[in-house]
Formats: sequence, structure tokens, C-alpha cells
Amino acid sequence: MAAITAADVNKLRTMTGAGMMDCKKALTEADGDFEAARDILRKQGQKIADKRADNATSEGLVLVNVSADGTQGKLVALACETESVAKVADFRTLVQQILDTAVKTNVGTKEDLLAAKEEDGRTVQEHITELTGKIGEKLDLTYTTLSAEKVASYIHSDNKKGVLVGLKNVGSADVAAIGRDVAMQIVAMKPVAVDKDGVDSATVEREIEIGKEQARAEGKPEAMLEKIAQGKLNKFYKENTLLNQEFVKDNSLTIAQLLDKESKGMTVSDFKRVAIGA
Repeated sequence: MAAITAADVNKLRTMTGAGMMDCKKALTEADGDFEAARDILRKQGQKIADKRADNATSEGLVLVNVSADGTQGKLVALACETESVAKVADFRTLVQQILDTAVKTNVGTKEDLLAAKEEDGRTVQEHITELTGKIGEKLDLTYTTLSAEKVASYIHSDNKKGVLVGLKNVGSADVAAIGRDVAMQIVAMKPVAVDKDGVDSATVEREIEIGKEQARAEGKPEAMLEKIAQGKLNKFYKENTLLNQEFVKDNSLTIAQLLDKESKGMTVSDFKRVAIGA
């Protein structure tokens, strides 16, 4: 049996961020083998993750990165169970490292990001699992990317909501300013699509049926239900599609009008909205 020294325990703690007692137990079980001890700690983290798989994650941190040329955006959100964990330095450092890895590797999916290796050789998944073992809470990663002529971003003041928005036909517009305004609109008003053409058919059918049922409940004639439902659908588009929404800072303009006023023909090509706990 190898002698486990305080220096050994501290070395493993530095490598993994796990508690001193957990590190000592892992090294003892692994007979002083650091890689084996690290695997033991990861397995402990996975056991905790499995046990807490159904727990709600309503706290966390959102970070974004937009490339220097403004054409690529990446958003990382790591959710946890409690506000106190979201404020822990190790948690916030992990989120930043995940974003840095996403930028460096330029992966396109969450699965590829989880498999990507950080600078110290750990995969993102291994790092998340190790921190799960240390803090004892479920951690849930969200990752999304966006490419466009120009990408703007916004993170809400609670650090739990973030947006990437793609703009096209920008001309000479101040993309940073107008993009931030549009991104803030997306956070606040939660549009379901850029415009009505982006609303999926299932949602359209559901809204039409709801409109018909509402009209029927109001005693409207059956022959008028379709027309009334179409009117309600148009209202749905106005309230729930980005370009048709009224601008929250000036309700005399829709977002489409705001963008066109800023630069003729400018519009939104796509957006990604991520919210933790919402």
C-alpha cells in the first residue's frame, strides 16, 4: 500500500478541484495512482449526476462569444440547482473554460463540445462530471451557435438569459447598437420565430383551432369561425414573431421598421435565445 502524503492529496486537489478528504480517499483506493484516483473521482461525480438527473436546474450562468469579424457567435449556458453554486468561482471558471474550448475547437454541437478536450487534457464532459462530484449538484449544459453577415449578442443582467441575433443587409449601420436593441427585444418578448414564415405548421394549426374554439365559445356562427381564427392568427404573428413585434423602446415601430429605418433593407436572418430556469 502506497503512503499517501499531504502533498499528494494537495496535488490531486489542484488537478481536480475535489475536496481534501475525497482526494485522500481516492488516492488511498487507487494505491497512489493519480490517474486512477482521478477516474474514481469522476465516477463519484457521475453517480451524483445520475442520482440527481431529475432535479430542476433553475440557476446558472450564460456566456457568449462573437468572433472578431462579427460573423460567428457562440453561446454557452451551464445550469445548476442553486444560486449559491452559480456564484462559486470554480463553477464560473468552468463555464468560461467551456466557452474558450468551444471557440478554440469551433465545434457545432453540444455533443461535440462535451467530447472536446480542454487545455489540461480533460474533455468538457469530464470537467463537468468532476465538478458535479465536488459540489453535489446537477449541471446541465446548453450550447448553440449562429453564423450570419453580422452577429450581435446580449446577456441579461441576471446572467441567466442570452441571445445571439444574426443580421443581414447591414450596410453602414452600427451593428453593435442596433443588434443589442434587437437582442434585448428577443430576451424580453420571447418571439417564437423571425417572421410568420418561420412559425412551424403545428403551432399555426394549434392557434387556428384555439381561435375557432374561442369564437365558438363566444357564440359566433360556424360559418365565421375560420375567418375569425385567421384574424386571431394574424394577431399571434404580430405579438410572437420578431419582425412583426412592436419595438419595446418605441411602440410606434415594429422591429422590421426599426431595422429598415436604421439601414434600408436590413433585417434579421436568425436568432438563438437561451434562458436558464425559464
